[in-house]
Amino acid sequence: MAHKACLEGYRARYYRLSRLFRELHAAQGDGTYLKLLASIAKIHVVVIDDWGLENLKDQQRNDLLEILEDRHGVKSTIIAGQLPVEHWHDVIGNPTIADAIMDRLVHNAHKINLDGDSMRKKKTA
Repeated sequence: MAHKACLEGYRARYYRLSRLFRELHAAQGDGTYLKLLASIAKIHVVVIDDWGLENLKDQQRNDLLEILEDRHGVKSTIIAGQLPVEHWHDVIGNPTIADAIMDRLVHNAHKINLDGDSMRKKKTA
């Protein structure tokens, strides 16, 4: 979907969730945090992959909420992972922030469930 968006003239950026959090953490340390948030907010389509592999820490929850708040209703965010939506609250952790994050993600979302083998598995065969 992000590739198609690029072909149509939109800007897209892909992040593995763990690397996004590392980039945000580094930006907090070097004073570029707000600049990074602003640059993420401007991207037409942001893909966040590997959702739900680990429970979120306090700062990670806050960072994700900041990103989603800036993007909500104006830009597209794609969340990719194997964790069913009904378990997302558990991964996010804090119930209040989980509600806020889920509110920004789920209510206007298009959910696509994929079946079949991994594309990585098919490429090695």
